Amino acid sequence: MTPALLLAADLGLSALRGASLAEVDAAAALQHRTDRKYLLPLDRARLLVDQLAGSHHVLDLAGRRTTSYLSTYFDTGQLGAWRAHIQRRRRRWKVRTRLYAEDGLCRVEVKTKDGRGATVKHALKAPTRAYGRLDDSAAEFVDGVLRRADVPVAPAALSAAAEIRYVRAALADLDHGTRVTLDGVLTCHHGDRTAALDPGHVLVETKGGARPAPADRLLLRLGARPVSLSKYIVGQSLLRPGLPDNDVRRLARTYFTAVARPAPLLERIPAA
Repeated sequence: MTPALLLAADLGLSALRGASLAEVDAAAALQHRTDRKYLLPLDRARLLVDQLAGSHHVLDLAGRRTTSYLSTYFDTGQLGAWRAHIQRRRRRWKVRTRLYAEDGLCRVEVKTKDGRGATVKHALKAPTRAYGRLDDSAAEFVDGVLRRADVPVAPAALSAAAEIRYVRAALADLDHGTRVTLDGVLTCHHGDRTAALDPGHVLVETKGGARPAPADRLLLRLGARPVSLSKYIVGQSLLRPGLPDNDVRRLARTYFTAVARPAPLLERIPAA
């Protein structure tokens, strides 16, 4: 059984009603949102899925209920995006290319924070071959988004800094426009080093408005508490020598293990 199928089985996704990508996007395509993150043991994650079954659908892509993600993050030579997050600056940002592996779909994404601290995500479709780099059209898009967000970083100053891989299940409340994602088989890569999330845990994210959603209340009852955790920030904190110690690294060391060897690539099925 592949890691993706194993995660789907561990989470009990077959018990949920399926929804198409169009249905999920129509109801819950939140580009301006508040994200809350939780690190949850697999057994409690399955309880969460069970308890959300009455109100949430799972994204179903022709019978597939998980998707393998590959994300290459871009940063300045001085790791400006990493430092803005660690130092809790008001103008935080991330730039990445993302590949949906089984579907061969690629996007360029820029995430910023607005004045209220909510996450704003901007995305541009890109050809599969553009994954892992910023071509001219991607650089123009990134430049426009960062300028509008008053982030003084030029695309020419950015280079690939890390790759994050994981398998995701996406749940959506189609009536109320909120989502829950569960990420497992999560690894961070820089050079010849890899950091992996403990396989007995998943990273759960709720995505909705400023007020906690029903899923957040369920998570609290399951003993979970929100954590400030970015996949990219974790990867850099654990794998880059010489970076200052920080709260993210201390948290990550509890749930992640760093190893000095690269993990095998996830299977990629390019689009026709």
